Parts: sequence; structure tokens; C-alpha cells
Amino acid sequence: MQASVVERLFSLKENGTSVSQEVSAGVTTFMAMSYLIFVIPSMLADGGIPRDAATSSVILVTVAVTLLMGLWARYPVGVAPGLGITAFFAYYVCGPAGFTWQAGLGAVFISGLVFFLLTVTRIRQFIVNAVPIDLKLSIVVGIGAFIALIGMKSAGLVIADPSTFVALGNVTQPEVQLSVFCFFLTAALMVKGFRAAMLIGILATTALGVILGVTELPKGAWVSLTLPDISAVFMQMDLQGALSHGLLSIIFTLTMVDLFDNMGVLIGLARKCGFMRPDGEIRNLDKAFITDSIGTMFSACMGTTTATSYLESASGVAAGGRTGLTAVTTAGCFVLALFFIPLVGVVPAYATAPILIIVGALMMQEVVHIRFERLEIAIPAFLTIMTMPFTFNIATGFGFGFVSYTVIHVLMGRWREVTPFMYLISACFVANFIMRT
Repeated sequence: MQASVVERLFSLKENGTSVSQEVSAGVTTFMAMSYLIFVIPSMLADGGIPRDAATSSVILVTVAVTLLMGLWARYPVGVAPGLGITAFFAYYVCGPAGFTWQAGLGAVFISGLVFFLLTVTRIRQFIVNAVPIDLKLSIVVGIGAFIALIGMKSAGLVIADPSTFVALGNVTQPEVQLSVFCFFLTAALMVKGFRAAMLIGILATTALGVILGVTELPKGAWVSLTLPDISAVFMQMDLQGALSHGLLSIIFTLTMVDLFDNMGVLIGLARKCGFMRPDGEIRNLDKAFITDSIGTMFSACMGTTTATSYLESASGVAAGGRTGLTAVTTAGCFVLALFFIPLVGVVPAYATAPILIIVGALMMQEVVHIRFERLEIAIPAFLTIMTMPFTFNIATGFGFGFVSYTVIHVLMGRWREVTPFMYLISACFVANFIMRT
């Protein structure tokens, strides 16, 4: 009976999946996203927000918005306060820009309201539909390259270098060697057709790290039954302060970056889930957009930053996640994390980073569908793909692709082939690039 209800709710057979496959994928997504429990609150604390309250708020927002994404939009996507946006908030808005975190949260709320209005008026959907299919595929490939770079960096395989910008890491380090082990174990299991390959790789590598003494089990109590306290940050946003002259440019930046960052992630994941039709239309995308816009306003009310779809959801999609049940499972794991925060911290970066590299390889497969034989397409596609990892920003890659596509077609005298939305978006990106310099 229960299985029947779940089947009807998520259309599992129609999507070629099962309860066990979705649950496994949801746990895999949680494993890949679990670092945010520690990283996001730490950055928010640097911006002046109380650390304990921030931790509780981040988890509660993640649970609520991911559930909405799973139960309403039916996407296998985890949603949480964004890493890049949080860094911008903590280290610029509440830093050099000189604004209070309360005013910053007000800016987050207003940007969420803008997202919502753009969505209910279907402007966001029009924007997505206006993007040529080749650029949509380029976004998928660019995100794959970006994910792979993040994975290599987290694994210690790639490090910063003052002369060459990036270089090979120290492969004699045990953490790097364990990452290499996880990569090949997971890859071999995937080639063999194991659905839970990523989850097995993460758990096996974590266990091996504990056995070898590279990772320590948490000391003290592993379980806390204390209810989270968010009173220090709940409804503390300053809307009047957010509307001051100095914050208008920040609101614009928050809106632009998250609009296209989130759009890029959803387009990429929708393609891998089979939600994208041959003509580029994506089913239920309006519901996914409304979810993240509501999530952003909710985040501000709860005392944290812009909620966005997480790239790490690609690991769950690659593990077989195809419906909202994956997201519901991920949300359930975060509920448990409220009471097992010390234990969640045992899963190290070297066990999840290799999964991101593999996901990057899977997303790179879409490159064969881009019409590189046509230079007017090849150049914008190339810029989209390359600038995402090189600038460490999805939205920037989006901007380079849009602007170059528009300019090239105008210079070719084929300006009628460019939709009005493409001109508008390109102009917005040019303005955004200027404002960020």
C-alpha cells in the first residue's frame, strides 16, 4: 500500500526508477552536500551572524526547501544556502561594503522577491526558452568542468600555484591517495553497473580513512536531542537598510548571480534527468524556480543567505535519482543531521571529492551534441564551458556565452536570429560585469 502511494506521488515506473534507487541517490546527494553544515555557518559567523544559530538555520532551511523541491516541483535536487553567495555576503557585503548582516539579509529577501515575481510572470521561463539549445548544452558541459575542478581541488589533486595558477598537489599525502582510491573504486563499480556505486565509494573510503587513522571518530556524544535555537537570527532582516543606495547594486548582483547560477544548475540537472525535451523545453521548471525563490525569502527570514539548487545534486542524479523522492530522502538525512552533527562530520572531503570528478565526466558527455562545426556556435559554447571553471563561477560562464553569442550574431548581420530576451540578458550581464569591477 505504502509503495503504491509513493509510486503514484512520484511516478517511479514512468521515470524508470524505484524506491531503493531513489533512496540511495538521496543519501548520495546528502553525503556530497553535508559539508555545508559546517562551511556555510562558519562563513556566516565571519560576517557577524551567531555561529550556533546560523548552523541551525542553515539545516532547517535546507530541509524545508529541499522538501518543497521534492514534493511539489518533483526534482531530485537538494536546495540550501549557496556557497558562493554566502562568501559574497560574508566577505563583501558584511566586510568591505560595510553593511550589517541584518541589512544584508534584507537584500537577500528582496532578491528572493524579485525571483518570485520573475517566475510567476513567467519571465524566467521565457529567459530559459530564449537560450539556444547549443548554449544550454554548453552550460551542462561547463558545469561538469566546474564540478570536476571543485572535486580535484577538494581532493588535493589540484592546488594553487603563484606562477602557473594551478598545479598538481602532493600525491604522497594520505588524503590524496584515499581520494584516488575512492575515484577508481567508484568508477569501477559504475562501469560494472552498481547503482549504489557512489554511496559505496564514499562509505568505503570513509571507513578506510578511519581504520588508517587519517580520519578520527568524533569525541564525546554523537547524538544531541536539543532542539535548535534560531532566536538570535529569526526575522532579523533589515528591509529599510537593504533599500539604501549602497545596497541597490548588491541586490542587483545577488539577483543576477543567483538567477543564472540556479538556472544553470537546473538546466544541467534537468538534461541528465531526462526532463529536457529535444527542443530544449524543460518540464516543471517553473515549479523549480518558484521553489528556489520562495526558499530565498524563507532563508532571509530564518537568518541565512540565498537558497539555491546545489551542484552536488548531480552526484545523486548520476547515482540514479530521477524524481522528487531523491530530494525527500536528502531532506530526511538533513533532519537526522540536526541530531548527529558530530557524526556527519566524519565523512571527509577526500571521500566526496572524487564523486564530483566522476560527475563532471558524466556531464561532459553532452559535449558531443554541440554543433562545434559552426564557428558562431562553437565560440560562445567554448567560452561558456571554459569560463565557468576558470572564473570559478557558473553565472560568469553564462554571461560570457550570452554576450559573445549576441555580439557575434550582430556582427555577422544575423541580428534577427537573436531573441529580444537574449539582447536584454546580454545587456544585463554587461552591466553586471561593470558593476562587479
